[in-house]
Order: sequence, then structure tokens, then C-alpha cells
Amino acid sequence: MARAITHNTAQHQFEWQEDATLCVLVYTLQADVMTITYTGVPDAVGGRGIAAELTQFALDTARTQGWKVRPVCSYAAAYLRRHPEYQALLV
Repeated sequence: MARAITHNTAQHQFEWQEDATLCVLVYTLQADVMTITYTGVPDAVGGRGIAAELTQFALDTARTQGWKVRPVCSYAAAYLRRHPEYQALLV
């Protein structure tokens, strides 16, 4: 199921509401490098693939924008190791 993920550029995060619970992927952007700092999915809505979809959406956005990616967040780093199709984005 595709989620309605929003790119909140003012807050530097990607957002998804699941059962009225906000899930986020937070990043910084400097010199066309998106540093993913945090992926947050509260336990109440965990285990539904939300973090993976947020990460994929963020990486697809980076690709479209021509940004490189630095995964500081442990979840994002693990996601990138499991998905070689995004390796070219790494700084």
C-alpha cells in the first residue's frame, strides 16, 4: 500500500500519519547533501513498514533533486545496505 507521505520542507522532514500518529524521517540539507538524522515510528504503529516507506521516499526525493545522502540514522544506514539500487546516492 502506497502511503501519503508529505515532504515538509520547512521542518526538513518527511511525514506520514498512521492512526493519528505522526511518523517522520528527519534530515538536514547542506550543499546538496541530505543527512538523514532520525527515523521515528512510534511503537503504537510499528511493524507496518512505515520506516521503510519513509526512507524509500526520502531517497527517491534525493535522487530526483540531485542530492547525495549521508545516513547518520542507523535505520537509514541499514536500509541503504539492504538496497544496492541507492548506493550511488551515498556521499
